[in-house]
Amino acid sequence: MSAPAVDTGERRPRRLVDALVPHSQRRDPATVGDRLDLDNGDTRAKRSAFWVMLVLAGVIAVCGVVTDSTATVIGAMIIAPLSTPILGIGFGIVVGDRSAILRSVGYVLGGMVVVVALGLLVTLVLPATTGVAGNSQVTGRTAPGVGDLVAAFATGFAGAIALTRRDLGDILPGIAIAISLVPPLGVVGVCLGVGQPALAAGALLLFGSNAVALVVAATVVFSAVGYGAQARAARGAAGARRRRSTTLVALVAVLVVAIPMVANSVQALLADLWLRQAGAAAQEWVEGIDDAVVEDVSWLGQDLVVEVRSPGALPDVAPLVDQVDSLVPWEPRVIVVHTVGERVEP
Repeated sequence: MSAPAVDTGERRPRRLVDALVPHSQRRDPATVGDRLDLDNGDTRAKRSAFWVMLVLAGVIAVCGVVTDSTATVIGAMIIAPLSTPILGIGFGIVVGDRSAILRSVGYVLGGMVVVVALGLLVTLVLPATTGVAGNSQVTGRTAPGVGDLVAAFATGFAGAIALTRRDLGDILPGIAIAISLVPPLGVVGVCLGVGQPALAAGALLLFGSNAVALVVAATVVFSAVGYGAQARAARGAAGARRRRSTTLVALVAVLVVAIPMVANSVQALLADLWLRQAGAAAQEWVEGIDDAVVEDVSWLGQDLVVEVRSPGALPDVAPLVDQVDSLVPWEPRVIVVHTVGERVEP
């Protein structure tokens, strides 16, 4: 008598899902849906909590950005509630609830407008914010790359798994810190307020990539644990068509945010390569000058800044400019900062 066939391909994914979200700790879909849908259950309390905490988180985030305070920005991340409706979009996709998806999208769009408006208002009201575009809270959020997208997906999976498990609720504050949502929106408002729309677009791209990663990760996890199985079976062929359309939309959204982030990563790699080559050219330029030291070579926007310390005069800058122009495609303006040093013998 032959042994029955074993579908190992079917069991391996199921074992993985059970290991990530054990049945003994798995929350039922009604509980998760009630937690993520702000218009389900005690709607008045949910809405007031969402908007009050969002406004406070926005104020804290914008103030942290303007003052270049990392600790303040982290505090805003912890209390920000914007991840709830974003994950609610993923849950609505899985269970096929179009109205829940639209409601969650409405909360996300409304939250974006509120935080961006707060950032814009603060820059218009507070004095001495003209140089804020150069601080670390802004520069760190205006040129996202592939690494940011990978981190966003990893954080999204962690958040979705934590929501489906009863024993992982205490890690949600850490997930809130890892998936930055409100601070990039605050940066958008601040950059618009100081007349830097290009930087604002970069921060908006970071928010969009984080939001898309959360939705996609939530959709994958909630589908894997079986939250949408009964709903899909009840809808039949129409449900299958709807599922395919939402999957296509999700893939398009991932591509929309991934393409510019890949471009940013490639640009950053090339800029770093050109910076090293320009540094070598600067070292060659000061060779033969007694006690001349190239202290730093850096980008200032599209310009190249070369900082040189030397007790005597520097050679003609034209050969350095020609060398840099041959290395960098856009032929940047070369700014030489000369610091006159003096050797003191003991």
